[in-house]
Amino acid sequence: MKRLFLIYAALTLTAISVLGQTRPQTSPARPTPTPAPRPAVTAAASNAPVPDSRIALIDTTMFGDEKNGIWRYIDATKSVQAEFKTRTDELQSIQTRIDALVAEIQTLMKAPVPDQKTIQAKQQQGVNLQNEGKTKKDRLDEDISKRYEQVIAPISSQIGAAMDQFARARGITMTLDVSKILPAILTALPTTDLTQAFINEFNSKNPRTGPTPRP
Repeated sequence: MKRLFLIYAALTLTAISVLGQTRPQTSPARPTPTPAPRPAVTAAASNAPVPDSRIALIDTTMFGDEKNGIWRYIDATKSVQAEFKTRTDELQSIQTRIDALVAEIQTLMKAPVPDQKTIQAKQQQGVNLQNEGKTKKDRLDEDISKRYEQVIAPISSQIGAAMDQFARARGITMTLDVSKILPAILTALPTTDLTQAFINEFNSKNPRTGPTPRP
């Protein structure tokens, strides 16, 4: 079986709203490993014997679990997040300023005679901040996505190759990502889930190469 994981960033900073209804996420969301499309399977001859099948389940979302996930994958994603911390913090600062403007406008509007000129000026400040935040967020999204691909893709390929070896060593003929098909699974023995067994084996063969990143 050939399985390569091409992992891309899924930065989910939400659009900054001048009304303060939507707040951006202050740090990039951890990307979820997603299997690449598998090549088409050539149909076996009609008289070919049906091989014995052994199916295993792997939950790829667990690869990023802080305590029980794949260390190299976790460390790599944290290193990317650290690279962009300054710009992420800047977006949070913009949101904080928008929140302050919202509070000021709400206070002004509660006055017996609202100062419409001042309110409009502050609303324009909010619009300007919203536009600034959106521009910076869009650029940050693009830069983080590219960087995640550069850093995570090699680890993804390593994980895919390790999973192939893991399956062959156990006579597994098919490995399914349970995180993608969970609603379709009606019954399954707990022993079919080899997620932690694979993670433990991968970590034992691929220990951390540096100090543990701070959370």
